[in-house]
Amino acid sequence: MIGIKSIASYIPAGRIDNIAQAASFERDEDFILAKIGTKTLSLKDEQEETSDLVAAAVRNLLAKNPALKLDAIDALVVVTQNGDAEALPHTSAIAQHKIGLPTNVACFDVSLGCSGFVYSLYVLKGFMEATGLKNGILVTADPYSKIMDRTDYSTSLLFGDAAAAIWLGEDPVWTLGPARFGTDGGGAEHLIVKDGFFHMNGRQVLNFANANIVPQMQDVLELAHLSLDEVDAILLHQGSAAIVDLLTKKLTGNEHKVIRDLLGIGNTVSSTIPLLMERYAFDSNWRHLVISGFGVGLSWGSAVLLRQPS
Repeated sequence: MIGIKSIASYIPAGRIDNIAQAASFERDEDFILAKIGTKTLSLKDEQEETSDLVAAAVRNLLAKNPALKLDAIDALVVVTQNGDAEALPHTSAIAQHKIGLPTNVACFDVSLGCSGFVYSLYVLKGFMEATGLKNGILVTADPYSKIMDRTDYSTSLLFGDAAAAIWLGEDPVWTLGPARFGTDGGGAEHLIVKDGFFHMNGRQVLNFANANIVPQMQDVLELAHLSLDEVDAILLHQGSAAIVDLLTKKLTGNEHKVIRDLLGIGNTVSSTIPLLMERYAFDSNWRHLVISGFGVGLSWGSAVLLRQPS
């Protein structure tokens, strides 16, 4: 059975002082803590490309798991909408060479944003099972600093750069349970790149999440024959403190199970949920997790993860 064996991350050393940024928009520290959720944002070096973030995360995964050798990796999948240069060739191919993976490895990118981790877990699992592969690496790496307008109040305070590498293989710690996905291209204009910069309609994104995410989580729990009361933790995409808090309030009696932690680095797009898993899930006694990612598309995906007996 293929599932998640390990997660490691790479967080660039650069930092943006979000309190100072907020002051330039006439917002104070209380606003940052209540609505945004982090005093600092991580920032890649200007010379770092998306493939460099991918390679660094994979190297950290290998260092964390000495039993995983380069020549045993069968597939590398990169979730990004901000690839190297002009995004051709695909970032995973560039990263394959930088990492030193063998040339018989399958590499492809998935062009999804904040829902990309949930979607791509199931894409890679299905690909591996269909082709008999044993070890796959999924990397989330979407440095929004490449498309950020620092004069735009609605986006500049939110996004940080990071990458997470997820090892999928047999004898996992976490297996992938039921999942559900959604897409509404009618809301595409609410999260869009135009003239090289990212633009967001925050109010519409909040409305979209408020209407869709909790009902979808309830659907996957019903498929898994679980109730919210039986779930140990709920890992939502960390879009902002405001959006996590909005969804938390809808989970009456289970609010304490929601992890709200932007890790001092901000909204790292498809990396937020695996970063939470790396920090909280593997050394816990949790047995049942619900994860939900949502954003650009508009798209959303939710799933139940089940810990396997050790």
